[in-house]
Amino acid sequence: MSDAPALKEWFNAARYRWFADELASLTPRFDRKKFLAHTLPGLDERSLLQRIRRTSEAMSATLPADYPKALAVLKKLAPRFDHNFVTLVLPDFVGLYGHDDFDASMDALAFFTRFGSAEFAIREFLKRDLPRTLAVMERWSLDKNEHLRRLASEGCRPRLPWSFRLPALIADPSPVAPILENLRADDSLYVRKSVANHLNDITKDHPDWTLATLRRWTTKNPHTAWIARRALRTLIKAGHPEALALFGVKPGAFVRVENLTLSAPAITLGDRLSFSYDVTSTSSRSQRIVADYAVHYVKKSGDLSRKVFKLSEFDLPARSRVSLKKSQRFQNFTTRTHYAGEHRIELLLNGQSVASTSFMLHVTSPKSRLLT
Repeated sequence: MSDAPALKEWFNAARYRWFADELASLTPRFDRKKFLAHTLPGLDERSLLQRIRRTSEAMSATLPADYPKALAVLKKLAPRFDHNFVTLVLPDFVGLYGHDDFDASMDALAFFTRFGSAEFAIREFLKRDLPRTLAVMERWSLDKNEHLRRLASEGCRPRLPWSFRLPALIADPSPVAPILENLRADDSLYVRKSVANHLNDITKDHPDWTLATLRRWTTKNPHTAWIARRALRTLIKAGHPEALALFGVKPGAFVRVENLTLSAPAITLGDRLSFSYDVTSTSSRSQRIVADYAVHYVKKSGDLSRKVFKLSEFDLPARSRVSLKKSQRFQNFTTRTHYAGEHRIELLLNGQSVASTSFMLHVTSPKSRLLT
């Protein structure tokens, strides 16, 4: 099976020629050759983020020097994109060159986020003037457009992936509270995912603050309840008593775990491993059970790295028995490289480790696979 094209290939030579043609049609004196001279040489060696940044630099070198006039051109360009991922370059231009015109930059980011995402660019302004930028984002959190409401939450996440951290908000999350309050029961799943991920970020530094916030919100609203459960996923996987209690789950479980079985004692990279086990209640009362599992991956150093995954959540009647099973494929991703060796599967019930077993993972090179 062939690999999917790398994300950076969205910014390839054909794309840059498209950029040049479109910008030339919007700007009478646009220097097409100069734009391509900025973007094409050395293209293969550049990462995705380097390609985005080089595009912004090329636009700065060829668009009108007057910032508002350059923004006017880019606003006309935005609807012409055939893929929202490529529009990342538009807010990147704002984040790079718009610091001296705050109001025009905020207006531009609000416009561009409707076509893609501006969460990385807004952080450049948060870093320079947190109160002023958060005041704008709080207004965005009340906007009728879901993309703008989502930006209000996503842009000020303290630990946004692919971006730099915001130390001031890691130290004290309270400045973002009004934004999260406004979005706590949002109709848009797109927005709710961001709010939940934002709160999950905060649990890593201020779990008590997050729990206090969610206790204050009524979870009778199904949208708020969804946010709360997703927001506390890290704490629930860790067996945090107060996080579990928020959903009527008691730490630990009165159960007996038996018959933990793997589909194979050893697998090869790319294969799927299945496991199953039985859970028998030893209690005279019904129990709410949160079943997770952890995979202990072998690292390059030979040490193990533990990652917890969700499995199931259910009510276990008194003295009853339930069988659980799961299947997982072991393959390389951009975020994970597998190494050969003895891995472990660990079972967790209500945050407590209840059983584990091991299996071998063999990693073969593409060449050796062709020979088998």
